[in-house]
Amino acid sequence: MSDIKLNDIFGFTEEEIPHVKIYFHVWKSDVNYTKDYYLSNKEQVNHWNIFYNADKKHFKVGETVINAVKVDYDKYLVTMVKKVTKDLNQYNDQGYEGENVEKFKPYFDRLIIKYKPGRMRVRKYASLYDDVIVSEILSEPWRGDDFNGYDEICLSYSQLESIFRLEKRDWLTALQNQKAVYLITDKKTGQLYVGSATSKDKMLLSRWSSYVNNGHGGNTELQKLVKEKGFDYVKENFQYSLLENFNGKVDDDYIIGREQWWKKVLQSIKFGYNDN
Repeated sequence: MSDIKLNDIFGFTEEEIPHVKIYFHVWKSDVNYTKDYYLSNKEQVNHWNIFYNADKKHFKVGETVINAVKVDYDKYLVTMVKKVTKDLNQYNDQGYEGENVEKFKPYFDRLIIKYKPGRMRVRKYASLYDDVIVSEILSEPWRGDDFNGYDEICLSYSQLESIFRLEKRDWLTALQNQKAVYLITDKKTGQLYVGSATSKDKMLLSRWSSYVNNGHGGNTELQKLVKEKGFDYVKENFQYSLLENFNGKVDDDYIIGREQWWKKVLQSIKFGYNDN
């Protein structure tokens, strides 16, 4: 079966193609950071970043701009299509105004394309449209990575927060009935916090929701950290993963025992954020 190309779906004519460009977004050269950034800043990405000018102009009035955000090695999510209506003549800021191209709205946040744009972020559609392949059309708008199993849980703060904010059902279902021993990693300092989620804590979902709400979850040393460095420090540097997970029938005392074991193994009382 031959590949389906982007233009097979968007159907730009020969007259329109020279006036179309694609803006390939990736921040900090990091796909995970890029996904986090988009989930937390959709409005900004689709209405400000799409028209950002650094030190040169990218677009002209009348051109169509396809906004694409990197979600995998060579895959980009189409998040918006706009037509440029005004040149604001600004640099290091939003350089243009535009209006949504409504006929493409059903594809926003659902269409994933495959392409390797190289180092140039803004590309002329005419030079690549024959090489941009449709990878997938999602049944629902993209809301981050799907739940792939407890062994693969490793989340930044923004990823964890998006699970609750976007009400990602697969993740919520997976976490709500689980007990666990979990690990919080401060990626800036390397310090660790080992915690547990039991029936007393109303399971893992409730335990982790407390970290989303205030950054510290009531833990003494983490409270001190948030007070000293602010909640934004947690949002920028903390990572959440599982050391062990258990079904709801496992006795709480056993889980507490495993928590103490991991504190000993990882020396998180002496060198990390655990205080007992």
